[in-house]
Amino acid sequence: MRVAVIGAGPAGLVLGAGLARRGADVTLVDRNPGPPSEGVWARKGVMQFHHAHAIRPQVVETLQRELPDAYQRLLDVGAEPVQTPQPNGTLALAGLRCQRSTYERGVRAAAEAVPGVTLRTGHVDRVVESTEHRGRRAAGIVVDGSSLEADLVVDASGRTGRVNRHRRAPQSAGGVCGIAYVDRVHQLREGAEAGPLVSPIAWQANFDGYQCLVFLHERGIFSALVIRSTDAHDLVGLRHNAAFDAAVQAIPGLAEWTDPERSRPLTDVLPGGTLLNAYRSQRGHDGELALPGLVFVGDAVCTTTPNFGRGLATTMLQVDELLRLLDATVDVAASATTSRLTDVGEAFDAWTEANMRPWVEDQAIMDHALRRRWGGEDVDLSLPRLPSDLVMEASRVDVRIGPAIGPYVAMRALPAVLDAVEPLARVVYESGWRPALAAGPNRRELAEIVDAAAA
Repeated sequence: MRVAVIGAGPAGLVLGAGLARRGADVTLVDRNPGPPSEGVWARKGVMQFHHAHAIRPQVVETLQRELPDAYQRLLDVGAEPVQTPQPNGTLALAGLRCQRSTYERGVRAAAEAVPGVTLRTGHVDRVVESTEHRGRRAAGIVVDGSSLEADLVVDASGRTGRVNRHRRAPQSAGGVCGIAYVDRVHQLREGAEAGPLVSPIAWQANFDGYQCLVFLHERGIFSALVIRSTDAHDLVGLRHNAAFDAAVQAIPGLAEWTDPERSRPLTDVLPGGTLLNAYRSQRGHDGELALPGLVFVGDAVCTTTPNFGRGLATTMLQVDELLRLLDATVDVAASATTSRLTDVGEAFDAWTEANMRPWVEDQAIMDHALRRRWGGEDVDLSLPRLPSDLVMEASRVDVRIGPAIGPYVAMRALPAVLDAVEPLARVVYESGWRPALAAGPNRRELAEIVDAAAA
């Protein structure tokens, strides 16, 4: 089977390598030529490339199955496996401390080394359709004016990909979330200990009117984030280094991490772009598959805001499922009929509807409720279901909620795993209890710090 993959990011690289290892002839096309031999990799057009990422166990598990050399390459360049003790005395992988740029370097190098994989730099003009013999289907792509024939076309170009935008129905869940963030990358000084953590890879705290996160990467590198409502125009100045530094030094938790004696900044402040929660199916405007033989995967299907670090995990779960369906339906080493590829597209669409859409809806509900609370509103008990973050918070009062939290947080179960304990959480909030905010400046006070630093 000849496969053309649009986009050589996390989804395209691992899926392409997995198909090549099964006997397919795979060409990945990306506008970016790849990392330079030295220096910073400016991955233009990929908004999140230099921002914080969490690499969950699902990502590592997929690499170990489909591109094992990539995992070893990541370890060789300093990526740090995080293992947590289990009740039976064993250790379980909890994630990987690793920057997105480090991750893509390792995965790209490993994918390039797989026989049957070709990486090509260029712009995909369009997808070629064929109506000969077997019905309407994808038959290849046009790259910078030159045709590339393919039996299967995979669009892994991300949520902003344009080449197939006209074919697809609008997103059916999520939307602009009304949340923005800035972050700055730091590195711990030699011998310095890490700051506070609430998990092996992150620290998080909710303040009056905003939220803060730290994601710990490899070699003591970490990202410090301040997250706010897009309505909080008085915090826009956080995008400037002096204002950001003054703000984080006033916020307990971030102050410990960014203490000049403990760490040093590696970058300027990195403003985040428009944040979306978005789910899009495989279907076109008429409700049928956008095009048989064309499959969308990764952020082109499912995008969530970075608060819970789910992006790479949802991508790798999709890669796993698409490979499983192809294994079960077609002979990847041979050609495939339109009928078989249609079956794959339909089955993959049904799977993403059941397994990706819920994460988008879950995050969208949380983000909306969080913005309301940042604005001073109370917990909305009129909602048919409380947001998942509030359900988890209520476990501080009712321990019976606790057992459902682990599978949800680890993404080993869908958000519906919290449904059974949501009524318990509702009783907690109906009693008048509310989660305590972290000690630190409120939004107004933080804005005054930002303004003073900019003066």
